[in-house]
Amino acid sequence: MQPHPNHNAAATCPAQPALHMRLKADLAGLAPVYFGLVMATGIVSIAAHLQGWQQLSSTLFYLNNVMYGVLWLLTLGRLLWFPRRIFNDLIDHLRGPGFFTLVAGTGVLGAQYVLLQANYRMGLLLWGVALVLWLGLTYAIFTAFTVKEVKPTLDKGINGAWLLAVVATQSVAVLGSLLAAHIAQPYRLEMNFLALSMWLWGGMLYIWMMSLIFYRYTFFRFAPGDLAPPYWINMGAMAISTLAGSMLIINAPDAPFLLSLLPFLKGFTVFYWATGTWWIPMLLVLSIWRHVYKRFPVRYDPLYWGAVFPLGMYATCTQQMLHAMAFDLLGFLPHTFFIVALCAWSIAFIGLLRDVLRRFGVLPALPPIV
Repeated sequence: MQPHPNHNAAATCPAQPALHMRLKADLAGLAPVYFGLVMATGIVSIAAHLQGWQQLSSTLFYLNNVMYGVLWLLTLGRLLWFPRRIFNDLIDHLRGPGFFTLVAGTGVLGAQYVLLQANYRMGLLLWGVALVLWLGLTYAIFTAFTVKEVKPTLDKGINGAWLLAVVATQSVAVLGSLLAAHIAQPYRLEMNFLALSMWLWGGMLYIWMMSLIFYRYTFFRFAPGDLAPPYWINMGAMAISTLAGSMLIINAPDAPFLLSLLPFLKGFTVFYWATGTWWIPMLLVLSIWRHVYKRFPVRYDPLYWGAVFPLGMYATCTQQMLHAMAFDLLGFLPHTFFIVALCAWSIAFIGLLRDVLRRFGVLPALPPIV
């Protein structure tokens, strides 16, 4: 008996609904922190620009625009089809702070437009979007955390991702200070004042949150699974605060109130940089403890973009601090950390590509690297 000519096609039909259902499930569970991909790609692009790697910087810039657009489409699709899931994430103590990557990713992309393209209109548009997102998310998330009747204990409800609120705040300050240098008076003064205010607020927010995180570190049981990649934001939040302070110092000649605060700006900028630098060896030791001593498996996770971003930001902030305060003795650091950040970004991006191909069934599921 000859098989029906459409036998093979009919046999493969169930695969299509299965793929559709799997992709729909992936969309429903899309991590709010995924805009960390835009943050990481953008800051590595900016670091490459500052190091003179213009071709690489431009390539990453165009790639970042594509990824930013795709992530917004996925986010809007999730909002349309799974609004309850988004609401539940928003008020969740561990997942909610991940939404701040929308703000920081928008701010970093805007900085790319200003620095790489001298496109101040697009930079101003993205700054406005970032500011609106910051206002909405800051008060929505922290109000929800305050009024919730059922709340987790400190050791179950806080991690390094909370510091994304600091990164988001400082990203608005950084982009505002970049734009202020290209805006006519009197708006230049107002933009610089807003950037200064955001910089100060971000610093205060870091002190509040870091106190809780450090308390959680030292007085509660700490398992390898608790040391998620966003703990690198401990350093990254200080790095972007250093960058914002450096930009305000550079802008001081155009704003008299910044000139009067110059010793304060310089002192706190160095304070932020030193604090971020202190975290680097600590985080390396904890990572070795997690993956080598405790043998915690390494597999791709969107949270790893939260570890790539601080490395690129440290290279960028140190470069700008050298420019603002002429710390020539630190001249070897920006290039060194740029190379480290580029390697980390490349590894994470390969992991992303493999994860996407696996989800579409092109690659089989691979065992984790231990």
